[in-house]
Amino acid sequence: MKNNIIIILSTRKSTYVGFLVLLCFYACVPSKNLKLEDKTVPENYTSIAGDTVNTANVKWKEFFSDPYLVALIDTALVKNQELNIMLQQVDMAKNEIKARKGEYLPFVNFYGGAEVEKVGEYTRNGAVEKNLNIMEDEEFPEPLKNYSLGMSASWEIDIWKKLRNSKKAALFEYLSSVEGKNFMVTNLVAEIADSYYELVALDNQLKIVQENLDIQQNALRIVKLQKQAAMTTELAVRRFEAEVLKNQSLKYELQQEIVEAENKINFLIGKSPAPIQRSSTDFIETKVDPIYAGIPSQLLQNRPDIRKAEFELEAAKLDTKVAKANFYPSLGIKAGIGLQAFNTKYLTSTPESLAYSLVGDVVGPLINRNAIKAAYKNASDKQIQAVYEYEKSILNGYIEVSNLLSKVSNLQMSYDLKEGQVKALNESIDISILLFKSARADYMEVLLTQREALDAKIELIETKKEQMVARINMYQALGGGWN
Repeated sequence: MKNNIIIILSTRKSTYVGFLVLLCFYACVPSKNLKLEDKTVPENYTSIAGDTVNTANVKWKEFFSDPYLVALIDTALVKNQELNIMLQQVDMAKNEIKARKGEYLPFVNFYGGAEVEKVGEYTRNGAVEKNLNIMEDEEFPEPLKNYSLGMSASWEIDIWKKLRNSKKAALFEYLSSVEGKNFMVTNLVAEIADSYYELVALDNQLKIVQENLDIQQNALRIVKLQKQAAMTTELAVRRFEAEVLKNQSLKYELQQEIVEAENKINFLIGKSPAPIQRSSTDFIETKVDPIYAGIPSQLLQNRPDIRKAEFELEAAKLDTKVAKANFYPSLGIKAGIGLQAFNTKYLTSTPESLAYSLVGDVVGPLINRNAIKAAYKNASDKQIQAVYEYEKSILNGYIEVSNLLSKVSNLQMSYDLKEGQVKALNESIDISILLFKSARADYMEVLLTQREALDAKIELIETKKEQMVARINMYQALGGGWN
């Protein structure tokens, strides 16, 4: 009796020692504090206090009034290949949520099997089978067959929330992919609009070059008549001819740029090369509607790239918790129930053919945990990296809007001045031709005036296009275009 007591005490002592060893190991689990993100932004974009009216809340179909442009964007949102690739990534991220959710639910499988086995007679199993009657006057079957049918289940008890945090991380990754898709939509809408106004501007530049060619060809006829009347020289004729040829060459360059601009839009809308319908008339008179920037804090809600970075940060925080949970033991349960017999006619004979099992185990890393430590450190570093990415996206958004606010204002002032320049040069063309006819101005004054007028008109169209593009880019920078 005393010996029994000593054995029991010794067993208990070794259990306590083992438990203390485990506590020491898990007390040494590395731990790093999560880096917190800085979401602060200035109250306003300028020294002047702003209000909360924000153009980003306007849907893109209301923001763009040109029906041809709206139709192009509609087509692109259906047929653009890059966007469709992104949609598949979103779907895959959604499937990942289902996969991780299934990991913390019980796995139940069914099985059925048949096997045959012959053991050596001069073995323990062989000797037993040789001398065993399973029923009266019925020897043990040789070879032994075994038929089985049943179900098995396994379940990891998520005591450390490792599996649930993994599922939540997948959810944030899915939300991040959705915002990534929205960001792509925003960029696609802006890119099509930019390309559309580029194409319209090229149409207007081509029209101006043609109008200027008509003026120059008319001037060339005048110079030729004056040369016949000995009022000017062959040099003047040749200079006017060279100017006409120069602008004819420019005309073909613009036609090539128009083809390339059309095909760029065709690529974005997923179509083969074809003419693009557009409204190019009265482009120079197009009114540039005002745009309202709201306040900087609205960027955190409106810009998809900032929200994408935020969701990725949340996923990284959960991934760090999952990596830390790998240091702790996991608790698993396995169970099975079914029917087994060496002959199919006995397979349904219960309870004799009934077989079941129930196993519970605890498994945890004890020695050589370097791989787990490395995974945890990587997860922690990725979380810090995600914080910097998030803060960078906020800063980038604020700077983009600030730059565009200044650009919109400066372009408007530049356009007003260039408009006055074009008006003055248009008047000077008529004056220079009249003076040339009356021999009060030489041909170089006429040529320079025409050249300056052409350049000024092209610059005016270019500035108008930049105004339209700046407005579109401002809409994009504020977070509009995806809704």
